[in-house]
Amino acid sequence: MNKKNIALLGATGSIGMAALKVFRQHPDRFRLVGVAAGRQWDKLIPIIEEFKVEKVCLWDSAAAAELRKRTKAKVLEGMEGLLELVCLPEVDYVLNGLVGAIGCRPTLEAISHGKHIGLANKETMVMAGEIINAALHRNPSSRLIPIDSEHSAIFQCLAGRPVSEVEHIELTASGGPFRERPKAAFAAIRKADALKHPTWVMGEKITIDSATLMNKGLEVIEAHYLFGVAFENIKVVIHPSSIIHSFVQFRDGSLMAQLGCPDMQLPIQYAMSYPERWPLKVDRLDMAKVAKLEFFPPDIDKFPCLGLAYRAGNLGGTAPAILNAANEAVVARFLEDRAAGAPGAIGFADIPRILATVLDAAEIGQRPSLDQVIEADGWARNAAISIMDNQESAGSPALASIPAKAVRQSTAKTAER
Repeated sequence: MNKKNIALLGATGSIGMAALKVFRQHPDRFRLVGVAAGRQWDKLIPIIEEFKVEKVCLWDSAAAAELRKRTKAKVLEGMEGLLELVCLPEVDYVLNGLVGAIGCRPTLEAISHGKHIGLANKETMVMAGEIINAALHRNPSSRLIPIDSEHSAIFQCLAGRPVSEVEHIELTASGGPFRERPKAAFAAIRKADALKHPTWVMGEKITIDSATLMNKGLEVIEAHYLFGVAFENIKVVIHPSSIIHSFVQFRDGSLMAQLGCPDMQLPIQYAMSYPERWPLKVDRLDMAKVAKLEFFPPDIDKFPCLGLAYRAGNLGGTAPAILNAANEAVVARFLEDRAAGAPGAIGFADIPRILATVLDAAEIGQRPSLDQVIEADGWARNAAISIMDNQESAGSPALASIPAKAVRQSTAKTAER
């Protein structure tokens, strides 16, 4: 049996850790050629030693310097290092578990070199879905399979059926830790509260996105580009137990779902084994022990980030990239967990308000190039940071540092309402 040679991006994160568990179950099927991480060089050392990895990349240059002192593996750094890693001739398969916008260019580069890709970096499709799909069309030897549990579920339910047979798709969401908390109490939410996800163990950024429902919103945009389904035919339903990972409603009335215990090993292995299904040691779902399966409609008034994602998706062009970039900046600030009232501090309830302000102020470019997407990404980050740094008071951001033209546009839009 020929082994698949893997480049694992995001090796120290939750997706990376789950992927390593899969590799350990199938040492005869996988060879880990290269790994990448952000700055946790110390967590890479046991991975390098266990899997005899020869090439490593760290995003942070200081961390890369530290790792070079402690390993004989070749240590790369930054975006240049990520691109070199995914282009290695011996790499067959790129598993992209990076968090944030930095995952986009490595995905495109892997496609251009005909690699197979397991994609857990939703920002790739959110930022540049049209560009990614065009690249896949130009490079038919490349293949991209989603790893997010919801998109993997849809991929499995479709089983190659054409989208013309689909009436709608339905993404399930756990609802996060604040599903039952009244909106009036959101102002008191702190970082520690928001990081208590009831179902999944994930990185901090994704966990906050799950708490605001922005994660589900980004998944709606991702699903649009992955499966070619119109936004009006993509629904979200709150399903707290996370047993059903998503549904596909076909036009003949059949509703298909993919079920399983919440464990990322399953979608990771399926993406790499497709179209085969290999043995996997994970918990089995015993339906007799499942007391009930509950479903609720999402409350967009309480969780406006979901509505903002639909809005950005329907605007198209650079709007999804702008929303995603602003969200990354705002969530990073929230995770700093500054004391209330400190300059630039934001609360949980401030997140959607700041994002809406940035989206209002943005000039949306249609059919953008990758350079234009990256430019829009940078503008949105700066706009969000400017709002947070120039708050007049808690809960009331100023637009002082957003470019004057954008401020005029935002003011005009507000007046029109």
